Amino acid sequence: MTNPLTESAKGVFIIAATPFTDAGAIDWPSVDTMVEFYLGHGVDGMTILGMMGEAQKLLESESLEFTRTVLRRVAGRVPVVVGVSSPGTAGLVKLSTVAMEAGAAGVMIAPIPGIKTETQLRAYFDDVIAALGPSVPVVYQDYPQSTGVNISADCFVSMVDAHQSLVMFKHEDWPGLRKLARIRKACNGTLHRRVSILAGNGGLYLPQELRRGADGAMTGFAFPEMLVGVCRLHAAGKSAEAEDLFDTYLPLVCYEQQPGIGLAIRKEILRRRGAFRSAALRAPGPKLDADDMREIDALLARLAERLDRVGRQAAA
Repeated sequence: MTNPLTESAKGVFIIAATPFTDAGAIDWPSVDTMVEFYLGHGVDGMTILGMMGEAQKLLESESLEFTRTVLRRVAGRVPVVVGVSSPGTAGLVKLSTVAMEAGAAGVMIAPIPGIKTETQLRAYFDDVIAALGPSVPVVYQDYPQSTGVNISADCFVSMVDAHQSLVMFKHEDWPGLRKLARIRKACNGTLHRRVSILAGNGGLYLPQELRRGADGAMTGFAFPEMLVGVCRLHAAGKSAEAEDLFDTYLPLVCYEQQPGIGLAIRKEILRRRGAFRSAALRAPGPKLDADDMREIDALLARLAERLDRVGRQAAA
């Protein structure tokens, strides 16, 4: 295990998009440029095979090879978390085993759809964590908009008490700021064991999540340097400066968070920035039209103007 994930994890763990060719195959050369792009913009960690990484569209063999390839390229420079959520425990354990043997820092697991009660939820994670063994660090992904499974703060805290390998809560519920605050207050190292909390939602509520007690972000955005900058400014006690930086990018953050088409927008901007050779999503997936492209052009031009203006003001 390289850079094992711990309860003290903080900063930005970027949710990596998966590059495909226009024909739908994994674009292996772009995997390398993607890794260097993210690391070059200062991320503190990476998360692969998440929901925005189109993990559900990959064959098992592709998921295994993609994991090995990314971990080889990262080469221990930052911790890498691998999303291993699966309808079946056997597949989840297999991918987790390969990931950890290849140098992953930990695994991220979302509850399977169909769980109706917190008793069922606890039983599922009890079984999965037992199957993984106590040495595999686990991130709980709370994303009920996708899974349909809700968890209360009290239930998550009970899982923290039961499983030492549960080291992080990925907050992605909305509205969910109160839940985040309750978990941070409970899991503060005194009442209960402290765990890391990283926020998702494309960074849309990042300043508020940091004020509520998040340790950083585990999400994606076409400008990861914004997420990094906001988290570092906040950690340095410069919350006003962090919000000013966030506000500069906010129109693009909002545009990229459109349900259904947001990932296509993100991948197009990543292509323009040199991370990928193609912006293709694997089918089925939306394609951008001419109006979408014009809107992206306008938003990027506006962002460039604002960044230039901020730079000139800072130099004055």
